[in-house]
Amino acid sequence: MNIYPSIELQNGRCVSLHRGRLDEPQIWHIDPVEVAKSYAQKGAEWVHITDFDAIAGNDMNAELVQNIIQHSGASIQYGGGFRALHRISEWVDHGVSRVVIGTLAVMAPDIVKQAAKLYPDQIVIAVDVYKGKVMSDGWRKPSAITPEAFIRSFEKDPLAAIIVSDIDADLEEADDSLALITQLAGIAKAPVIARGLSRALDDIARLKYVPYVSGALIGRALFNQTINLEDAIKLAHRQEEIADFI
Repeated sequence: MNIYPSIELQNGRCVSLHRGRLDEPQIWHIDPVEVAKSYAQKGAEWVHITDFDAIAGNDMNAELVQNIIQHSGASIQYGGGFRALHRISEWVDHGVSRVVIGTLAVMAPDIVKQAAKLYPDQIVIAVDVYKGKVMSDGWRKPSAITPEAFIRSFEKDPLAAIIVSDIDADLEEADDSLALITQLAGIAKAPVIARGLSRALDDIARLKYVPYVSGALIGRALFNQTINLEDAIKLAHRQEEIADFI
């Protein structure tokens, strides 16, 4: 299983948001480029970036993200306001290894399917679930689509991965969050990355044994130091010993 350390950007700063509330950021006074470099130095193969300004239609962080791509030393998985095919192409040209698409996949899935054909294994869809439905527009707008139907609608497309977020888990300690991830991972044809469930190493240990879950995305827990990245990577990659039976 891979660990995806996450950097969330707003106004050029590292932030953490509660339920995607752009007006209530927790600000981390750390250089985002240096954070990305440190993640790579600690063994992360991937760094996930969410650009909240881009989600709101502002490209003020574009140069910063390009600096991260060029200097971090890790592959970059980037999400933030992808609403048209030309913008997806633009960021692939900038060197992003994977583009993460949420709202566009809900509102105009045919465009995402076209992007997946043009850039096989570089398109990731984000499935943000709240009260049994897929959310869009940065967790602000509910749809009438169930996550099961949403995931099945892309089963023939060459996606790199599917990121599943249980928004209930961000609101409270939802007991069924792991069950949701397990269920959706069993349906998905692409590898599933779990977001929002890793608050401690024990959470990673549980996710590691969920079939078809290929990764865990960790953000706030790295900044508030409830998870050590190097320990998380070691745990995720560790092969368990199997006893020999005669």
